Amino acid sequence: MGTKKPQLLRLAVVAVAVAAVLLTGNNDEPQPNLHLIYRPVASPKDICSVFFSRFGFAHSVSRSGSPASAKKSADVTQLQIGVKYKPESCTLQAHKGDKIKVHYHGTLTDGSVFDSSYDRGDPFEFTLGNGQVIKGWDQGLLGMCVGEKRKLRIPAKMGYGERGSPPKIPGGATLVFDTELIAVNGRTSAGAAAESDDSEL
Repeated sequence: MGTKKPQLLRLAVVAVAVAAVLLTGNNDEPQPNLHLIYRPVASPKDICSVFFSRFGFAHSVSRSGSPASAKKSADVTQLQIGVKYKPESCTLQAHKGDKIKVHYHGTLTDGSVFDSSYDRGDPFEFTLGNGQVIKGWDQGLLGMCVGEKRKLRIPAKMGYGERGSPPKIPGGATLVFDTELIAVNGRTSAGAAAESDDSEL
């Protein structure tokens, strides 16, 4: 205990000496408050933190961490289903075992498009709930009405997992799909397509 206090005081004195050099060597900059640099009881961690801030290290570390933080916040761990449009009359619904036809627009969380049936002008047809597609689709399209539009945010575990689907889908990617149900078992709901607005997708 007896040796720690002198060591801390010596570190604080060194901090003040360096701060004085910085202040006198750069007269054009605003003078910082000395209480931000000198502390009667200071730890090495405190002094290093002040020095890093003085030379801009803390700022650059923060900026380099931003993209990772943004990606983390955009990713999801559970399936998210958002209804963008639903016709007033739901005469046809998609159930497990039904053959359904779906238009879709697929992107990553950064907005980059990896596939779109809209661009091809050809909706995708498959049997719902039979494992012909990713789990996010088999679960996210259940109960959907013909003419309905949904936005699906699908976690990697219900998409392409850690392996991804190169070259467009990296491993561990969250998938975002704008979907529209066109037909169920070859049947369409009269007027449903005309009522929906593709510009929202």
